[in-house]
Amino acid sequence: MPVFYATSAPLRALVPLCALLIGGCTWYHREPLAQRDTSTSTRTLERIRIDPATMPLPELAAHRFDPSDGLDIDEVAMLAVANNPDLKLARDDLGIARAQAYSAGLLPDPQLSVSSDYPGAAGTTRAFNYGLSIDVMAIVLRSANQQSADATVAKTDLGLLWQEWQIVAQARQLFVKTRFQQDTLPLLRQQRDLARTRYERMADAHRDGDLTDDTLTAALTAYSDARKQFTDAERAAEQTHHDLNALLGLSPDVQLPLTGNDAIAPLAAPTLDAAVDAALADLARRRPDLIALQAGYEAQEQKYRAAVLSQFPSLSVGFVRARDTSNIYTSGFQINLSLPIFNRNQGNVAIEKATRRRLRDEYQSRLNQAYADVAHLRADDAILTRQLQQTEDALPGVDLAARHAAAAYADHDLALGAYTDAQSASLAKRVDVATLREALAEQRVGLQALLGSAIPDAFTSDQTFIDTHAK
Repeated sequence: MPVFYATSAPLRALVPLCALLIGGCTWYHREPLAQRDTSTSTRTLERIRIDPATMPLPELAAHRFDPSDGLDIDEVAMLAVANNPDLKLARDDLGIARAQAYSAGLLPDPQLSVSSDYPGAAGTTRAFNYGLSIDVMAIVLRSANQQSADATVAKTDLGLLWQEWQIVAQARQLFVKTRFQQDTLPLLRQQRDLARTRYERMADAHRDGDLTDDTLTAALTAYSDARKQFTDAERAAEQTHHDLNALLGLSPDVQLPLTGNDAIAPLAAPTLDAAVDAALADLARRRPDLIALQAGYEAQEQKYRAAVLSQFPSLSVGFVRARDTSNIYTSGFQINLSLPIFNRNQGNVAIEKATRRRLRDEYQSRLNQAYADVAHLRADDAILTRQLQQTEDALPGVDLAARHAAAAYADHDLALGAYTDAQSASLAKRVDVATLREALAEQRVGLQALLGSAIPDAFTSDQTFIDTHAK
């Protein structure tokens, strides 16, 4: 650190300057922790206002948030972005990164040193030495440190955007799952009630000696299976309710009124396939996590540059003005030069270079995995679409058989066992259709999360959102 010395005014002249500097300091204020649950309640939810312009995807930015008439799939996603606890922490991390970037851009404070010697012999004069120093190397490295910090802010901001995309996908998937469970629970309840009715009737017949043990055992097994399936579905619905409320930052007792259509259009449309292909080709410039890794790599480039700059000798030049006890004034200069013989900062240079290599490999690995994930989801989407079509094609025939069985049973032309079998087959086929629709919808949401676009809605580029966060 170079040192510059010069004479100065008496020490008391520094008092007003010190008072002025202290007046510009930040003062400490205590902020105690909360001692109660601060999750969003039903009453608080009614007062939430969300600005669509703050949303991370174009389809959400064009949607109006109004919980008074229920929440559709996009409103649930908007609430998740605005109120998710993990995103709040991520935004706090972004604030820390911005504060660190601000700190990296500040010039080092000069150091003022004051010393005075009081001789004990008569006829001598008080000696003084006033000095002002500043870290010149910090100024030299400021540019690299500032660029590294700015790139880190961009990386953190883009990481937050990518996390918002994932939260949006999770919220949509939980919306789809909740709607699926709302549709299937009544079907499973009917199936359970049918199996119970059949078992109870057969148990009465068995007591009268009109039914064998093995037939009754088969009916009991079918009833137990239907009851277990319904109970498992109830537990799954409770778990989904818990997961959705936790994701949205809501209290456990909040029951969201979900509305809107969660139907998913086929992905095989030529224009849609072309849109997906275009998004895939531009993946490295549209996926926030990939752009965040690029920003992280640039930050490491600047750290490596700073390490290279730090290996050169540190040179400082200063001027000296002093007075000794014999009242003799002296003027001169001094030069400080570090000798790069042993260390030369080679260790830090090697560390930063190896770190840069790792970030390069991490980026390429993530990019390759992204292409593989999209290819997998598209292939799986085609399989699910075909399977759903086949199951839906078979549904009318099963429903027709169930209606005929119900009419025959009402006319006492059909036994109870055949009637319940036909009804159970129809209910099971409806559950299969709902299950495949849920799987296809969740698969499509996953593809949206990977590509960052509304599929199968009209394709709109979200590059503006990416560019905003990357700046």
